[in-house]
Amino acid sequence: MARRNGGIGKTIALLFLIIILVLGGLMWFDYLGVIHAKKIFAPVYKLMGLTPQTSTTATKSNPFSGDLDEDRFAKRIEALDARTQELDKRETDISNVENQNEAIAKELEERRKSQDEREKTFNNQVKKYDDRNRNIEQIVSYLNSMPPQTAVEQLVGMVDQDIIDILRKADEMAAASRTTSMSSVWLMNFPADRAAAVERKMANKPASLD
Repeated sequence: MARRNGGIGKTIALLFLIIILVLGGLMWFDYLGVIHAKKIFAPVYKLMGLTPQTSTTATKSNPFSGDLDEDRFAKRIEALDARTQELDKRETDISNVENQNEAIAKELEERRKSQDEREKTFNNQVKKYDDRNRNIEQIVSYLNSMPPQTAVEQLVGMVDQDIIDILRKADEMAAASRTTSMSSVWLMNFPADRAAAVERKMANKPASLD
């Protein structure tokens, strides 16, 4: 009977020991922050003067929750936010560069159009001069084939600038063909006042493209 009572006592002692070990283990893991049982063991911590381990960092703006998975998740969120901000900045920079390139392209296009317009105007002026020059040459050829008085009758009906261009072209063509120019003969047969006006303009005004 004594042995049976002794066995029961040992069993009870072992059970108490196991309970103590389990509770001690739970308290230790809770103290380390591995598990969350702070509310249960808070009175014990207070009696023992202990502060359970938490995973809270010194960062005020984003403290950790104490859960390792939550902490890792929070760090990932922070990393994603930082990456998003970086991508947004890159997108803004690229957009600014594209806007600058569009402005430069627009300016270059406007310059090209302006240059094309100037070239077109110049070409038109050259063509106009070439056409007028050919026409004057043709007129001089016709006048050279006429009697001087008939040629003068044709000339006096023209404006002074046309007369001047024709006389100058006659001198130019005569010099090229090594012949005598009829310009002086035509001018001698002009009315005196008209001849004086034409000679004065020829002396004071250079050859015109008009």
